[in-house]
Amino acid sequence: MIRLMSPPAAELAVVVHPRSALAARLPALAEFVRASAPVVPLGKHPAWLGVLNAALGHEVFALEATSDGRTHGFLPLAHVSGPLFGRFLVSLPYLNSNGVVAASADVQARLVSRAATLADELNVRYLELRQEARVDHPDLTVDVTSKVHMRLPLPASADDLWKRFDPKVRNQVRKGEKHGFAVAWGGAELLAPFYAVLTENMRDLGTPVYGLGLFREILVAFPDAAELCVLSTGGKPAAAALLLHGWGTTEVPTASALKELNPTCVNMLMYWQLLKRAVERGQAEFDFGRSTADGPTFRFKKQWGAEPRPAVWQYAGHAAEGRDLRPDNPRYQRAIRLWQRLPVGVTKLLGPAIVRGIP
Repeated sequence: MIRLMSPPAAELAVVVHPRSALAARLPALAEFVRASAPVVPLGKHPAWLGVLNAALGHEVFALEATSDGRTHGFLPLAHVSGPLFGRFLVSLPYLNSNGVVAASADVQARLVSRAATLADELNVRYLELRQEARVDHPDLTVDVTSKVHMRLPLPASADDLWKRFDPKVRNQVRKGEKHGFAVAWGGAELLAPFYAVLTENMRDLGTPVYGLGLFREILVAFPDAAELCVLSTGGKPAAAALLLHGWGTTEVPTASALKELNPTCVNMLMYWQLLKRAVERGQAEFDFGRSTADGPTFRFKKQWGAEPRPAVWQYAGHAAEGRDLRPDNPRYQRAIRLWQRLPVGVTKLLGPAIVRGIP
């Protein structure tokens, strides 16, 4: 965990590393992030900048605060742009949590100031920082706290975890087991069935899907820390998820199950497999992702024992008040209903180009 003393302001330099300079700085930045807390999600690894550039075409920047050759702070940023919604500077798209990692409040403030200046230079609608704690800074004029992270502390064994569950949860998992779903773990060889489930599920939800290339790049960037889980029946994929194993915590940024198989409880069985996997890896925590408090996904995650933790997304810029491009915004309900009627093949063609422009 970071316990560094902040250097005097005059000695601190904030450098904006463009994409071309990332490879040289990755080892130092990764070491700094790893030392920043006892538990650090893989989503905070600086290698995500390369993933987002390669898979989504975002221009990316690594803001690094240094003094005497030592790193004192880091802020990853992606310049998201598209014809439908405009231009944004985000830390980071796709991931639920990111923002500033700093040795002190002073360093944190310097990084945010430079990010706000970069947002002006790029002429974006707003700067978005996906923080877990509020940063007090005059440029950050809007806070959004309507969603929470749902996280579950993990015991030392899967048996201990099983005993914690409510009888209703255990019965649903057993129901899934009775249907004989095959469970497969792997990497690139599972991309096709994983994506087949994801594209159908996202169409049913009325949400554009990320391109297959994003998940391929994630597996390449994190060969020992990212893996796919696919549950199948009769040779057909039924449920699938991406797991990211960080330092002490495992997160599931993407998980889907086919709607018509809901009566089989395949989704419950899959999440039990994901939780067991995290326990087997010796992780201290499982991160189910963000949810609106008391919403349907919140209740789904809470039944496993997950508890809410703060999610503070902060904004800077003149258009920050009009920031809400989330699917639950009432303005998009008609578009969602139209999307749900499209063939899956059409959504696979159109979705990646749309979603890459959504912060």
